[in-house]
Amino acid sequence: MTSYFSYFSPVPAFPSYTGPYVVGSIDVEIPVAELESPSPAPDESISTIQYRIFYPCEPESSSKAQTVNWVPVPQRSHLSAFSRFAGAGSVLAEFVSFIPRLLHYIQIPVHKNAPLRQPDTSTSRWPVMIFSHGLGGSRNAYSQIIGSIASHGMIVIAPEHRDGSTPVSYIRAVPSTETTTEKVDPQVGKKVVDYVRISHTPSPEVEQQRNAQLRTRLWEMGLVHDSLIKLDNGMSLTNLNSSSITLSPFKDKMDVHTPGKITFAGHSFGGATVTQLVKSTFYSPLTSSAPASYTPLFTPSSRSSIAEQITPQTPLILLDVWCFPLRAESTRWLWDKPFPCYSTGGPGGAALLAVESQAFFKWREHLQATKRLLSPDPSSTSPHQNFNDSEGREIPTPNFYYAASSAHLSQSDFGILFPWFTKRFMAVQEPERIMRLNVRAVLQTLRNCGIEVSKTSHADMELEDDKAATTDDDTAILSSELRGWNFISTDLSEGEAEASKLMGKTPSSVDPSDAVIRNEVLENRKGKEVTT
Repeated sequence: MTSYFSYFSPVPAFPSYTGPYVVGSIDVEIPVAELESPSPAPDESISTIQYRIFYPCEPESSSKAQTVNWVPVPQRSHLSAFSRFAGAGSVLAEFVSFIPRLLHYIQIPVHKNAPLRQPDTSTSRWPVMIFSHGLGGSRNAYSQIIGSIASHGMIVIAPEHRDGSTPVSYIRAVPSTETTTEKVDPQVGKKVVDYVRISHTPSPEVEQQRNAQLRTRLWEMGLVHDSLIKLDNGMSLTNLNSSSITLSPFKDKMDVHTPGKITFAGHSFGGATVTQLVKSTFYSPLTSSAPASYTPLFTPSSRSSIAEQITPQTPLILLDVWCFPLRAESTRWLWDKPFPCYSTGGPGGAALLAVESQAFFKWREHLQATKRLLSPDPSSTSPHQNFNDSEGREIPTPNFYYAASSAHLSQSDFGILFPWFTKRFMAVQEPERIMRLNVRAVLQTLRNCGIEVSKTSHADMELEDDKAATTDDDTAILSSELRGWNFISTDLSEGEAEASKLMGKTPSSVDPSDAVIRNEVLENRKGKEVTT
């Protein structure tokens, strides 16, 4: 009956997670001073790291369970910041300002501060994923895909980056680092980190600005990883978020010590972040032999815990990975290096999952760059011809797909919460199904990498028989057997005709502005594209 009335509610709502576990969530903010950074701090004013944890929890009675607001506190400030991020006068900004009060009541379907469920895996520890958000994202903005993964038996960490890529972020005061020279919101008493608008037109200045953001993001990811090691070891860390419970239940419950077991994932700029993190860490020992033009953004020592964690077996999930920040002249040496999975003893492309939206698939120039990124030799003129090792044996190709009728926002919460808007302005169809396809692909890729997650349900497999068995071998999702789910080859010559057909004309090579959001909103669906 509740779901029946929610259908008619004017407040946007999330669908239930489809995994067998109830999902809990804790908001975390830890002083940087309590952590060990594997790389020098790029910004001394960032005194904390912040992230939300999604995890399998013990089921609670509905009377005791508390949900989490999708729009963080202070809500008015966050909504105002998102409107500014969308662009003054844009359709999206007008939309956000039209229903602000309704947005206040959106709830993430998790149990706030619920007790952590005891792991039922063979290791008696939950597998762990760290998920990096894209431009305009936050620790809450990918709750549907992250919560769905957590509901299948995984602890997922969603950092909020303080690099100027989220519409607004707040840093709680740490007594030892408190200062009066920083911008502080007088209503909440926290330092404000505003969105930094950077051009999408390539130039040395833009490359330098994006590198600065990546340097901050990589440093934060290193600290997040260190915090997980410390929490699992039972070390006491200060959680400045007083509304959260103690973090001690995570002791000895996370599989964060076994090399290659932590999954790194991200959307858009977040995909670029985990790409740079994994490659920077893995190739750090070779930095001394790099050309003088190379400027490393993350320099962990070989003895650091994150260097021990990232191996050729490390699973990597890239959703609409944004390649431009990875191709700066100062980091081109690293761009030309393949992912660690292609190293000797690695599983090849089996450890890689890349899912494109249709919007990114038809962006021809960027698709070509993504194909290079996923290949065993990104510097090659024919990267698809290199899927053989030195002895001539075939190397598994990456799991590379695009979902038809999807937009860049389809992999975030926005596509789920506002389906009528994305349908009208971005031609998105079946947003919930698109999300389920993404989740299925993530789960099966993890299984193939030896990560223990629960079975895929009959509902997610789109089976009509309610009594059909679940499966831990969802072979259909890693094929082209499903409607609207299309495999992409790394062959640079393949896919051109299909991309052209989708565009209705010769695909544009213009980089979509504002991380594709404004471009998708303002695009004329008859084929007339806005260029900036």
